[in-house]
Amino acid sequence: MPKQLKPQQTSLLTLAPLVVALASSVMLALGGCASSAGIHGQAQPRSAASVGLEGGHTAAPLAGDWWRSFGDPKLDDLVARALADNPSLKVAQARLARAEAVVSGARAADGLQVNGGVDVTRQRFSATSIYPPPLGGGIYTLGTAQIGASWEADFFGRNRAAIEAAVGAGRAAQADLQAARIVLASNVARTYVQLGRLVEQRAVAVRSLRQRDELLGLIQQRVQGGLDTAVELRQGEGALPETRQQIEQLDEQIALTRHALAALTAQAPGALDSLSVPLGGVQAIVLPSELPADLLGRRADITAARWRIEAATSDSASAKAQFYPNINLSAFVGLSSIGLDRLLRSDSEQYSAGPALRLPIFDAGRLRANLRAKTADLDAAVESYNSAVIEAVHDAADQIASLRSIERQQAEQQRAQAAAESAYELSTQRYRAGLSTYLTVLGAEASVLNQRRLAADLKARALETQIALIRALGGGYTADTTLQPAAAGSPASRPA
Repeated sequence: MPKQLKPQQTSLLTLAPLVVALASSVMLALGGCASSAGIHGQAQPRSAASVGLEGGHTAAPLAGDWWRSFGDPKLDDLVARALADNPSLKVAQARLARAEAVVSGARAADGLQVNGGVDVTRQRFSATSIYPPPLGGGIYTLGTAQIGASWEADFFGRNRAAIEAAVGAGRAAQADLQAARIVLASNVARTYVQLGRLVEQRAVAVRSLRQRDELLGLIQQRVQGGLDTAVELRQGEGALPETRQQIEQLDEQIALTRHALAALTAQAPGALDSLSVPLGGVQAIVLPSELPADLLGRRADITAARWRIEAATSDSASAKAQFYPNINLSAFVGLSSIGLDRLLRSDSEQYSAGPALRLPIFDAGRLRANLRAKTADLDAAVESYNSAVIEAVHDAADQIASLRSIERQQAEQQRAQAAAESAYELSTQRYRAGLSTYLTVLGAEASVLNQRRLAADLKARALETQIALIRALGGGYTADTTLQPAAAGSPASRPA
């Protein structure tokens, strides 16, 4: 008598042909599937050594609230208001929120999907089809209630690469937000200094108007005494409206600069009409005199560009994984019947479970075109990073060179101003004593005014260059690690 098989053995024998058939299909399909061969990126990121940063010194990091180092409470309040209310910064925050949502969506695609549904349909069955009477030719209500689940076995890492690409894009958005904050704070500080320069120049012009008015009174006295002529009198009178015109021009520039500062801080145009900025109260900051070796790690824009390379790399890997088989495990369980009165019966139950394999064999080049596009995006991200690196190094080097030059110019200007002030005082004394002409006084006065304006300009330039250097050195940027990578060791998990 033949030996009977146990039920478990019968089940295994039933599944064995399915497994063999599935494996054979995979091997057969792999032999004729679409290929990604020959599609590779060409661009390479620039190294720190290639832009002259290797082997340099390492400077102390800047504070995130570097503007407080200037010691001006008005500036502190304006920057705080700008960072809280500026619309352009809120746009960057919205982009970050969208990037975080994309990360959540990418992670959800890699998880178990469970769906439920209830369908009720009123249908007439054909009398000339496969349905026998009384079903054929009759009208019945079809009812179905079931729950289905599916899960993709990500053997080739397509979903993992998509998650890493989303995380990289999210990290780039975080760095972009920090870069926007730094740019906004530096713009507020530079506009504040520009307002101070205009206020200083106006003070010089007002002082010049007062001096010229005093000289005009002296000329009138000398004309009455017969020591000067109408020529000197007309020269003295003409100098007053010229100076008043300069004051009016400066008032216009001051008003426009206040409006610009109000726009940066999200206020009404007239909100800062009473704001005055004495440059003497703004302290200078001690900054590095050489390029830091770790400059590229200090800048938010460089970090964002680097994360875009990571995102593009993972995006390209996801596109390449689409050439490989897609294996899904799916199952459902539920009830189905003809007639709702039978839907809840035990014999109305139905269920199914099994794997499904999908593999592209011929798609008219769609996958290769997609991979070429993603590879081109990767090359573009690398070259954008290289461009940002070169620009960052040159920006920092330019600001350091300008700061050194301005310091030397200020030293020379202070000596020149001291000499001009002394010459003006002597010429005025000689003119009062009748030992020199009014033209000598005008020449000495012009030199003094020029030196005073130059002093205000150089001080403002020194502060503006300090602000530009702070921005070029990263503005106190520190990486935000709110978004977590998909898995340890992934491209997105490497430090920025």
